[in-house]
Amino acid sequence: MVSAAWGGGGGGMERDPGPEGARRALGRLLEAVLASRGEANAVFDILAVLQWGVGGPPATSLFPQSEDHEETQEAVRACSRLFGALLERGELFVGRLPSEDSVMAGSQGATRKYKVWMRHRYHSCCNRLQELLAHASFEVKAVVEGLLSPENDCSLLLSRFREYLEHDDIRYHVMRAATDVVGRVADRYPEVPLTFWNNAFTLLSAVSLPRQECSFSTFYVKHVELSSTWKVVHLKEHRKAFQLMWLGFLRHKLPLSLYKKVLVVMHDSILPHLAQPSLMIDFLTRAYDVGGAISLLALNGLFVLIHQHNLEYPDFYRKLYGLLDPSVFHVKYRARFFHLADLFLSSSHLPAYLVAAFAKRLSRLALTAPPEALLMVLPFICNLLRRHPACRVLVHRPLGPELDADPYDPEEEDPAKSRALESSLWELQALQRHYHPEVSQAASVINQALSVPEVSIAPLLDLTAFEVFERDLKKKGQESVPLEFIPAQGLLGRQDDLCAQHFTLS
Repeated sequence: MVSAAWGGGGGGMERDPGPEGARRALGRLLEAVLASRGEANAVFDILAVLQWGVGGPPATSLFPQSEDHEETQEAVRACSRLFGALLERGELFVGRLPSEDSVMAGSQGATRKYKVWMRHRYHSCCNRLQELLAHASFEVKAVVEGLLSPENDCSLLLSRFREYLEHDDIRYHVMRAATDVVGRVADRYPEVPLTFWNNAFTLLSAVSLPRQECSFSTFYVKHVELSSTWKVVHLKEHRKAFQLMWLGFLRHKLPLSLYKKVLVVMHDSILPHLAQPSLMIDFLTRAYDVGGAISLLALNGLFVLIHQHNLEYPDFYRKLYGLLDPSVFHVKYRARFFHLADLFLSSSHLPAYLVAAFAKRLSRLALTAPPEALLMVLPFICNLLRRHPACRVLVHRPLGPELDADPYDPEEEDPAKSRALESSLWELQALQRHYHPEVSQAASVINQALSVPEVSIAPLLDLTAFEVFERDLKKKGQESVPLEFIPAQGLLGRQDDLCAQHFTLS
């Protein structure tokens, strides 16, 4: 045996029962190795505890396996202190590591042999720590559970931890650990604290995967050779773990504020990385049915599923029509909503009655909308008329006694029954008298033949009242503004000027 050159080690040391006894026994082994090179073989007893944490102890073990794996944690700490001290003392070989057998069989000095031998033990320690990353015990992966604290806000720690998620092996095992920790904490508490959910979302949203197939090679624990049988080297396994992590998180009852955060990142940071994006259909359709801002935010995810994964949603346009209310011009996500609504209404295959209903509803809402919203929604309506010539009857329908009462029913939830196609867009004619000149000009476009190219609404989606006000202030008016047709002849007329002259002469 090669290791026989370094003495008998701690194999004959008696071990006290219990976790505290294991800590003391490992401490004595650590002191023995650091005190004398003749006790170097004691490092095998320390490394053996790490191995038992993975596969169980041998029958002759001095450290019977502990169910709570506290001994494994103590062994990890002992290895950290041991190899940290050896590195500081210069007793670990540095450089390209030669074969252990060739060095031990050679004629090199005992000091060099010891350094090379201990460096190989260090590599054994790293390999066993890597195995423990996939350990079933969450006490071993206490970092993840510590970050997902139900009591303390760990946002700062999580921001520091993000850089470790760039390593493929750490990211894979963190995803698996987070899935189980979320499930266990949610089952433990009758009402899960908001702090835990915020910590969990911060960690989960920090995980990002490549969008295309690639070979993983950025490992925290270095390997001489990668095996194709390891799950951690395959993108599809990472996507499976990513999917289980998010599905496990979203199956719980989350606070409303957290639903909004999830939906904001759903289309860009979650759906592209799932092994089966269609599994999010139930979550997104339920969110879409909630109403209000939640429904607006669910549109992004539904758009991805409809256009890229052939999701069928029979009442989709009816629900989209129902989202049009006065608040839509004032919500935080107005730009996102109208961008998606423009995409959903861009198809030329939509029936005329449906497009007419959207145009009419938006025209009615425009009567009470602020100027910054009108400068966006008026071109939006005109674009609908450009795409669907059959709806231009809403503009060209002659006014007569039959339209004394508008047939459009704004209270009807079904656009097919709203009778919008029987109505007209008289609201746009009313807006031609708007107090803001740009709004009046935008509404007057319907008085002429609509040009074939559409007007891009992208620059207008994020327009704010402040920007409109600043733009008006920067406009330069005319140098002289005429106030009346006949210029005034003096302050009170010509006769008063003559009187003023008389008093001056006298």
